[in-house]
Amino acid sequence: MASTSDNSPSLKAKIILGSSSPARREIMSNMGYEFTVVIADIDEKAIRRDKPEELVKALAEAKADAVKLKLHDSSTRDSRDQHALLITSDQVMVSKGIVRERPTNTDEATEFINAYSGDRAFAVNYVLVTNLSTGGRKGGWDIPEIHFHHIPDAFIEEVVKQRDMTCVAGGLKLTHPSVLPFIKELVGTTDSVRGLPRELTEKLIQESMEAA
Repeated sequence: MASTSDNSPSLKAKIILGSSSPARREIMSNMGYEFTVVIADIDEKAIRRDKPEELVKALAEAKADAVKLKLHDSSTRDSRDQHALLITSDQVMVSKGIVRERPTNTDEATEFINAYSGDRAFAVNYVLVTNLSTGGRKGGWDIPEIHFHHIPDAFIEEVVKQRDMTCVAGGLKLTHPSVLPFIKELVGTTDSVRGLPRELTEKLIQESMEAA
């Protein structure tokens, strides 16, 4: 892990993760970083863009702005927050040319998963690292491609009953063991599919530290 060396940015700056996602928290922990979590609490549906790449960028930026405001308004904030690196990100799935965010009901989840069957999808990620001391921002995209085998109707019906399996961008936890047999090929990394591409995140953290 790059973050375990003596020169690691994790040893020189406080890290704040602006996300409620358990997967993103796990990925950050596995990268070797110590961090605190501050949830953005934004209305994601109020932010719309025509292109998926522009949408995830706008959402990650809105999350960063919301967290910065929350830190500024908090009477119990740590004085080190002003020198922290804030990490925010967003992901949408794209299949058949349609952006698929977190489904709002079982019918929508069923529609999403049916669209993947025997086809492919793209997980469009944007990661943003904001230096709260300088205001500088470093961001970038990572877009893995997922190819699917046929997904049986019986499996889809069972999955949509399990809300924890569909409460993610795209409506299906692609790394769950029960889903893996239906993944024909992944062109990219598992951490990117889960919502926080590790290599990109590490790169942006390093660049933010160097810029500071």
